[in-house]
Amino acid sequence: MNLSDHKIIIALDGFSSCGKSTFAKTIAKRFNYKYIDSGAMYRAVTYLCLKHNAVNKNSINTNILGDLLNDVKIDFKIIDGNQYTFINDVNVEKEIRTIEISQSVSLVSANGDVREKLVEMQQKFGEDKGIVMDGRDIGTAVFPNAELKIFMTADPKVRAQRRYDELIAKGDDVNYDEIEENIVSRDYQDQNREISPLRKADDAIVLDNTYMTPEEQIIWLDKIVAEL
Repeated sequence: MNLSDHKIIIALDGFSSCGKSTFAKTIAKRFNYKYIDSGAMYRAVTYLCLKHNAVNKNSINTNILGDLLNDVKIDFKIIDGNQYTFINDVNVEKEIRTIEISQSVSLVSANGDVREKLVEMQQKFGEDKGIVMDGRDIGTAVFPNAELKIFMTADPKVRAQRRYDELIAKGDDVNYDEIEENIVSRDYQDQNREISPLRKADDAIVLDNTYMTPEEQIIWLDKIVAEL
């Protein structure tokens, strides 16, 4: 199937720090699709919640959250070839990638009102198809009828090392053990939350990239697409 001509929805789910966003961006560029980072949307709302003191340790102030969700607007903009996340017209791409956000995003994303609001936004992004969206519940809740579903996984230690290297390259002062602990914690929370838990859709194809290079993942993708 020529995906450049025949537009479909590609749903990419999986564990944190599996390289979903990088892979999804590569797919989008390869087929001239629009890339939607659903994780960035939840991170952006988490950023907003922290900024307005709606999150306190393991609880959420639902009154403040409700007010924030009423007027929230999330966009993605390409600037100098790079995609940035905007919430309420403010570029928060750098702010939403911090450990502080990572430590609270599972709590916020497990909230039913947050998920309802963002799923509605995500489905609107897919109305014209021709998109690649990555996240935790894209193939199971957001686009259960997506034509291609991929579920990514990798060894937690490998994921922690990748995340550590990424943050160090950005100049952040981070600790590997703290990152690994956060990844293991997020895996548990994502798989055990009551609303839209992380799981592989029955018709999703598994990509374990623990020992794969980015180039090998593209070779794998091309084989999958050729069989559609």
